Amino acid sequence: MADVDRQRCISALLKGITQRFYYGNSDITEDLLKNELYAEMPQEEFHALHEKMRALLKSIASADMDQAQLEAFLTAQTRKQGGGGVSPEQAAALSRFWKAHRARVRESLLSQSRWEPGLRGLKWRVDLHSSSSRGQLTNSPVALVELELGRTGENSEFMCLELDEQKVNSVLMKMAELQESIDRIVHHS
Repeated sequence: MADVDRQRCISALLKGITQRFYYGNSDITEDLLKNELYAEMPQEEFHALHEKMRALLKSIASADMDQAQLEAFLTAQTRKQGGGGVSPEQAAALSRFWKAHRARVRESLLSQSRWEPGLRGLKWRVDLHSSSSRGQLTNSPVALVELELGRTGENSEFMCLELDEQKVNSVLMKMAELQESIDRIVHHS
């Protein structure tokens, strides 16, 4: 098999593995990939290649490697002794593949890792809440907040909150604490 054909087959194998494990396409199986791409290769040899490429993709994707990290990783993999490393053709195919598919794989991993609904939108307004007590008319401001919550691929749910000035201040204090925690983590990393 020529180098170009080997790289094309490796690229197609990587796309198939990604379709199966990151995009949830159950029609793509190991047997299908073997029959379409490596029909002449013995089953055990193909299984080892498939698992090696799947493990490499998993390592690359879980670390969300940028190009510099990827090149260092692939260089180390090509220098490995024995059957655990990758060939230069495989490293080149992995590099091209990751450059083209990194953003989509990352988005797929993020959507798979969320198990709770996320905030899709927020609307608010301030109204005056009128009430009369013992003949006196009081107008107190209230915040009306509408949260749009949902999971990817599902319809949104809406939650409406009514907050008086004290509750708004309490929420703002909690948000300030949250921001401080995030800042501490970001500035210590």
